[in-house]
Amino acid sequence: MKSFYVLEDALRFIEENLENDFTQNDVADACYISLSGLQKLFRFALHFSVGEYIVKRRMTCAAKALCETDASVTEIAFRYGYNSPEVFTRAFTRVWHVKPSEFRKTRRHFFGICPPVYPPQENGGTVHMRNRFDISELYDYLQSNKGTYALGFDIRNLHPINTEIGREAGDLAIVEAMSRIDAACGDGMIALRLGGDEFVLVTTLSDPAAAKELLDGVLEKNGNPVVYQGQEIPISLHGCLFEITAAYEGGTAINYQHLMNKFNTEMDDVRRREAKTAE
Repeated sequence: MKSFYVLEDALRFIEENLENDFTQNDVADACYISLSGLQKLFRFALHFSVGEYIVKRRMTCAAKALCETDASVTEIAFRYGYNSPEVFTRAFTRVWHVKPSEFRKTRRHFFGICPPVYPPQENGGTVHMRNRFDISELYDYLQSNKGTYALGFDIRNLHPINTEIGREAGDLAIVEAMSRIDAACGDGMIALRLGGDEFVLVTTLSDPAAAKELLDGVLEKNGNPVVYQGQEIPISLHGCLFEITAAYEGGTAINYQHLMNKFNTEMDDVRRREAKTAE
């Protein structure tokens, strides 16, 4: 129970101070825990050190600012605690694999590689974290798009890439998947990262044939490689299609869990069909 509250307090402190100057020790002090204890908790629950998590969150906020504001790279660097644009650029490039200026030129839509981690749910007395977007702020958007179609994606074989080649290669695979989905986004559409390798593109399309055409356009790029340390790594996605409907028959509420349930049902069906075809 104590770990649950400590982690929640630490995440809240970081989110509230991303534009302020603070140290990892400040986070630990705010939670009344040693820094070594906090590091162990972060690595157990989030698979990041405290420092890595802070950098990734700041780089996500910086990426959002690049897409959604006219602030200069220098202004954004100072906003997130970097006194040198060069140091900021190196940090940004390590996370996004592209310089800030290039990111701004090529990205039309933003959805984060490093989504905020919201307060954990306790499961059987243990701390259980879900590294997912909290899309509660998008409920109104989903309500207005009831009856339209969403596209679901996940990356094939991401685990072997992470374990056999390296997590940096896995991050590059995630960026590539996001770029393909991002390129398919039309006006009014929103792309969400649901988990480590799971994504949903909420379209404005009520015609299933048009939605299927959009899905096929993303999947046509299956097998196209990314290059990591001179090695070509083919990246392929599973894809599914489902209608955004109310959470229960005759109702109007559409919520995050309902969206996830539909995603999981359709994606499991896609995987089963693929496995049967491979037999």
